[in-house]
Amino acid sequence: MTQFSDRVERISISGIREVFEAAGADAINLGLGQPDFPTPDHAKRAAIDAIEAGDTDAYTGNKGIPALREAIAARHEADMGVTVSPDDVIATAGGSEALHLAMEAHVDHGEEVLIPDPGFVAYDALAKLAGGEPVPVPLREDLTIDPAAVEERITDDTAAFVVNSPGNPTGTVSSEADVREFARIAREHDVLCVSDEVYAPFVFDGEHRSPLEFERDNVVVVDACSKRYSMTGWRLGWVTGSSERIERMLRVHQYVQACASAPAQFAAEAALSGPQGVVDEMRDAYERRRDLVVSGLADAGLECPSPQGAFYAMPRVPDGFVDECIERGVIVVPGEAFGEHGAGHARISYAAGEDDLRDALELIAEAAEAVR
Repeated sequence: MTQFSDRVERISISGIREVFEAAGADAINLGLGQPDFPTPDHAKRAAIDAIEAGDTDAYTGNKGIPALREAIAARHEADMGVTVSPDDVIATAGGSEALHLAMEAHVDHGEEVLIPDPGFVAYDALAKLAGGEPVPVPLREDLTIDPAAVEERITDDTAAFVVNSPGNPTGTVSSEADVREFARIAREHDVLCVSDEVYAPFVFDGEHRSPLEFERDNVVVVDACSKRYSMTGWRLGWVTGSSERIERMLRVHQYVQACASAPAQFAAEAALSGPQGVVDEMRDAYERRRDLVVSGLADAGLECPSPQGAFYAMPRVPDGFVDECIERGVIVVPGEAFGEHGAGHARISYAAGEDDLRDALELIAEAAEAVR
């Protein structure tokens, strides 16, 4: 058999998937970042109408249909007061492809990419697939990303650093002061800031701020409909940045994807430009669930910074806790799946319904007691 590339040999199957395979079929799944809400009806209807009209039978433009890119630009303006040209938007196959484009277009072989640790599992893998060297940046005690820790790790070999707010797996939200610092660091050190803002609509305490508000040339923003509109299966995201950066990322996108799914583009345009009540409904539900989970974890004797956004909690847990949870039929993800500094934590997704969460919390309390 022929050999495999060094790049692919440096990565492995996500530790999150390994946890799922170890659990029983009837387990309560608190490991997956999958909203339990339906895709909005008007978004589904828009896709169906486009299919029936024959509008989805051919390739779209590489960047995506103009109406979608205009809707994305309008959403940035409405949510953040940031003016984005529709020409500086690429519709992608989910936020995952958007991250991939950012890495491939900006990272040369051997260059460093600073990533939060613990952080979303794709950051490390995509940096390696681009030929780069991921450099973990430990989080603060409250699990927020520290700009000073980012800045002190920048070297002549640093191509980019990744920030994520609200955060996965932590649920933390970066303050305006920290976000301004990320923008300053990108500008003064002339390195790219990749801002993953997929969970931006779900902030309970404080407010979402983007580095793009304070720096345009050296910031690329990744976002998606996946969590915002419960459209994970539609695989529709986007990336935006300066025209020069978009042109380079488009070169990659043309060859790995050509264009995002046409039906998904029509659905996303309708979701973004239509009524946003479903987003408010999800945010309110996640906040209630956050309070339920934090209270239940405290009752179980587990210390957990209160998540300010997204739909994840990351308590500190004793050794053996995750295995005990799985044995009892509750899927949680070990913190080390998200990086070396995630050890001693577990990620709990509260994208599940409240009844499941209550049942799971009882079992989590039993698991915590068993390993004390």
